Amino acid sequence: MNSSSTHTLSTVDEMRATLRRISHLKGRQPDAQSQQEVRALVASFDRRDLLIEHLHVLNDTYRGLYERHLVALAHEMKLPMAEVFEVATFYHHFEVLPNDATPAVLTVRVCDGLSCELGGAKQLLAKLPDFLGSDVRVIPAPCVGRCEQAPVAVVHQNAVPNATPDKVVIAVKAGHTLQALPDAIDMTAYVADGGYALVTALATGQTKPEDVLQAMEASGLRGLGGAGFPAGRKWRIVSEQAAPRVMAVNLDEGEPGTFKDRTYLERDPHRFLEGMLVAAQVVGIDAIYIYLRDEYHGCRALLQQELAALQANPPCPLPTIELRRGAGAYVCGEESAMIESIEGKRGEPRMRPPYIAEVGLFAKPTLEHNFETLYWVRDLVQKGPQWFTSFGANGRQGLRSFSVSGRVKQPGVKLAPAGITLQALIDEHCGGMLEGHTLYAYLPGGASGGILPARLNNIPLDFDTLQAFGCFIGSAAVVVLSQHDRARDAALNAMQFFAHESCGQCTPCRVGTAKAVQLMQAPQWDNTTLEDLSQVMGDASICGLGQAAPNPVRCVQTYFAHEVA
Repeated sequence: MNSSSTHTLSTVDEMRATLRRISHLKGRQPDAQSQQEVRALVASFDRRDLLIEHLHVLNDTYRGLYERHLVALAHEMKLPMAEVFEVATFYHHFEVLPNDATPAVLTVRVCDGLSCELGGAKQLLAKLPDFLGSDVRVIPAPCVGRCEQAPVAVVHQNAVPNATPDKVVIAVKAGHTLQALPDAIDMTAYVADGGYALVTALATGQTKPEDVLQAMEASGLRGLGGAGFPAGRKWRIVSEQAAPRVMAVNLDEGEPGTFKDRTYLERDPHRFLEGMLVAAQVVGIDAIYIYLRDEYHGCRALLQQELAALQANPPCPLPTIELRRGAGAYVCGEESAMIESIEGKRGEPRMRPPYIAEVGLFAKPTLEHNFETLYWVRDLVQKGPQWFTSFGANGRQGLRSFSVSGRVKQPGVKLAPAGITLQALIDEHCGGMLEGHTLYAYLPGGASGGILPARLNNIPLDFDTLQAFGCFIGSAAVVVLSQHDRARDAALNAMQFFAHESCGQCTPCRVGTAKAVQLMQAPQWDNTTLEDLSQVMGDASICGLGQAAPNPVRCVQTYFAHEVA
């Protein structure tokens, strides 16, 4: 970044800071009671980036965000009311309430993602109000990241797997509204099994950062959040930027069909934390921000517990580590939107350049990583890159964690050789198809990765193998459909999700996804108009949400034309 752009950023930041210092609330003024209530919950108001954390505290306490509390919070943080309101209304898990409103005593959310829809979510959503009565609000929710447990209902913050009306009623009557802590490997057990030896060796100089960096590069490990950028190369790029440097960890696993990060985190959180600290030492990171999706309530409590254990007995000098809570926005899985959210703003993707490796979080060079990428660092370095590259099938190298759901006997996270085919994945790792079901179609990369027919069940599943078929592997979320399903219904479910999750910043995505939903509900598709929409969304959307939204549509037009003709 040249000096002129640095000066411009500095000038803009100074202007914003000045405006905040001199701004005065106009119109509604905070009342004394609301100020007292806000001050009782929020210890400090001097950090703009903690706005979303403060909103969570209010939302959890009062079951919503009363306008009077937003006015008081804006006053205490010296922010314009409009700025606080626009952040509060951007995220799905915040509910802004008039001052005279009475919030629901309890809210039950039923996941309407594709896997849960296949599992009967629509029927569950229709039945629950009669079972639960008027005091409990029942609403649909986008994918909650538990696709292997479909259908899923969430009683306040407690997920009910393989939900039935009876199971949900039992949870409600028993007051089970908080997610139980996962039964994970704690720090004591992790250290006893050799944990943190690698990061200790780095800190004491026994292992050289360049050796770790070379091992990462030799392994060929690519980012496992979806984009697939080589991890070692990313480390080197960020390490060459001027200090101070920061890290942003993407645990906002929001792609429908994906649940691998949650599964690994619930089992072995310290393997991820050690990988994170190794990356921090090699790259030279001063502060780490872990961004965890709000749906993973049990994981948040687990991470808080294990981070406290790590900080109480650190294996090496630790950088500043902050755990940040998402608020229900799929677009925040995009790295620059996540950074905006960590800064306490609306999660809207940034224009590029500059790239976040140069100007990222708080305008500092930023190493952004997905959870699973960091999860494998310890094994890659200690066992050697050849261990990782020794795996693979059909000419590919490495291991892949597939989140498999849908019409298979044994859904779940399947660790398999990169390049395995869909058919081998089903037969060798999932126990085959469910009784009475035969393979009809599959989504190889979640809602945005496209849809392929059963006849293409022998394509190697890996990076760069699916583009020729109009698909991509992404985060390796595989949803399996049978002869009882229609590809057009899966595509519609995906497009409804994209329309709901569009941040609205760019017109092609905001308007295009909503219009596509309307067109896709017709018995016969207007393929000409849909293709026009797809072209504009793909060419002119700012981020991957709008760019990838047309993939399921085009796949239906290509491989399942008989369903929409």
